[in-house]
Amino acid sequence: MAQMSLQPTVISPIPATAAKTSRLIFIDHLRAALVFLVVLHHVAVVYGGIPAFYYYEPPVNAPLAGLMLLVFVLFNQAWFMGAFFFVAGYFTPGAFERKGPGPFLKDRLVRLGIPLIIFYFVLNPIASIGYFFMPASLTGNTTPLTWHLYPYLIGMGPMWFVAMLLIFSFGYTVWRRLTRNQTSSPARQVSLPGYPAIGLFILALALVSYLIRIVIPIGQFVLGFPSLAYFPQYLSFFVLGTVAARHNWFRTLPNAMGNTGLVTAAVATVVLFSIAFISLLIALENGASQLPPFGYGTWPSAVYALWDSAVAVGLGLGLITLFRRYFDVESRLGAFLSQHSYAVYIIHSLVIVYLAILLREVELEPLLKFGVAAAIVVPTSFAIAYVLRKTPLASRIF
Repeated sequence: MAQMSLQPTVISPIPATAAKTSRLIFIDHLRAALVFLVVLHHVAVVYGGIPAFYYYEPPVNAPLAGLMLLVFVLFNQAWFMGAFFFVAGYFTPGAFERKGPGPFLKDRLVRLGIPLIIFYFVLNPIASIGYFFMPASLTGNTTPLTWHLYPYLIGMGPMWFVAMLLIFSFGYTVWRRLTRNQTSSPARQVSLPGYPAIGLFILALALVSYLIRIVIPIGQFVLGFPSLAYFPQYLSFFVLGTVAARHNWFRTLPNAMGNTGLVTAAVATVVLFSIAFISLLIALENGASQLPPFGYGTWPSAVYALWDSAVAVGLGLGLITLFRRYFDVESRLGAFLSQHSYAVYIIHSLVIVYLAILLREVELEPLLKFGVAAAIVVPTSFAIAYVLRKTPLASRIF
């Protein structure tokens, strides 16, 4: 076996003209795959009985199925939104330089701000109606649905990601304006981070995540954001994405480093997640009000933070090289999925909620019901997105 080098890989920066004309098809496909996963994630929340969605069905008679869906949800949460921010950060510098500060922010306000407002005031209340279709014995709610409740039904829902990305876009613009005279020389040699640097980043991210979760445990909503416990990951990945764009790292990242990332994520899951999850099961069995892996300064929280940091970084590296190797080919299906993925992200919650309501009387084992619902929700969401994008206004936004 060849010895793994611990030294940074030195590359030459790609000229700006080449970077602008070379489309990263594999990243389009990766982004579409992440949206697929978001849809499956929320379907799993419904049938895993996790009270973090507009409608859910507890798997009362199938606890093992509930645990399997819970593991699926926790694993996704550990990394996939960070991957979204990583990709978004990668495309931010190019958009800023092509358009300039004013047009860049205007474009962000149109593409991010308008859908956010529509979802906040219209789509979120419509999706929230699902709550009133759940049995009162589960929700404790005996208040009938009326227009008087509208102010309590508005909110960001899954569009918190869009809201945070809009904030990051404004922050990036301010930073670029403050540092506009500090440009790097195009002839400078640029180094990919080596394994020691990546390892230190994982440890630093785990430490900061552990500390913030003392104050904001996983699952606690703050200002409408459901996962500020992961804010260190989101911000750092967005910043890393902008750095990666400057140096064309998505194209030059070695396959061996991507493979190492996948192995790291797998080993961390087997070792660290197992420890944290056992402590979670013990807490649930004892009816604890605080779940140790999710924060509160506990040692399982430290283990969990180290796990999700390693998984987020490992899969971030691994999926880039994996998609670059196998999914960097243009196709009609790939183009369709990538073009409609943003619209699917915006509307999928409503599709899930109302399909779940239609299926609520259907008696199926939770995992089977999850599979049936997913098989319907995904193509339906893309079909609705296709129709939406045919309208003039939506085509400008999506």
